[in-house]
Amino acid sequence: MDREFEAAWRPLPVWSAVWVGALSALAVGLIIGLIGYAIGAHQLTAPRTMTFRNVGLLTTIFNVSGAFFAFVVGGWVAARIAGLRRAEPAMLHGVIAWLVTLPIILVLASLGATAMYGGWYAGLVAGPAWMAVPPMTPETAAAVRNGALAAVVALLLGLVGGALGGWMASGEPMRVAYYRRRDRAQVDAPRRVA
Repeated sequence: MDREFEAAWRPLPVWSAVWVGALSALAVGLIIGLIGYAIGAHQLTAPRTMTFRNVGLLTTIFNVSGAFFAFVVGGWVAARIAGLRRAEPAMLHGVIAWLVTLPIILVLASLGATAMYGGWYAGLVAGPAWMAVPPMTPETAAAVRNGALAAVVALLLGLVGGALGGWMASGEPMRVAYYRRRDRAQVDAPRRVA
């Protein structure tokens, strides 16, 4: 039965898989962010001056896991929809889904809509485009710097998550030694003469 199903299965075109993976990452990131807000994980322990000392452990856990696991799901979905069985192209699809998601996150950030994704993505822009920018004070400059650092970490965690999700979707073992033996077995295998 499985072989009949695999023979009938046709993967979708590449860009369909990538777009669905990107949208999946956005959806999962939003869900994790909203759960964090619902349980109070995104509350700062001090006033709005953003320093990493004022961020609670639960807030950090939700932001890190939200940034990472949203793109693990996005990479996994992109590779599964594309029907990839090799780790390398599956990881590439996960990374491409991450790349497609970046402009969407930037548009959401410019509209002020990344607050529900957690505090890490808030550093992508200083504020919504329609708000007047207050004069820069040393505290504001420190908050902008720390927000930008947090956004870079969140985006890089998303990149790693997208690649890891694609690798998981391929079904190949996640051991480096496997890939050395796999390539050697293909080179050493006798060729069939037709």
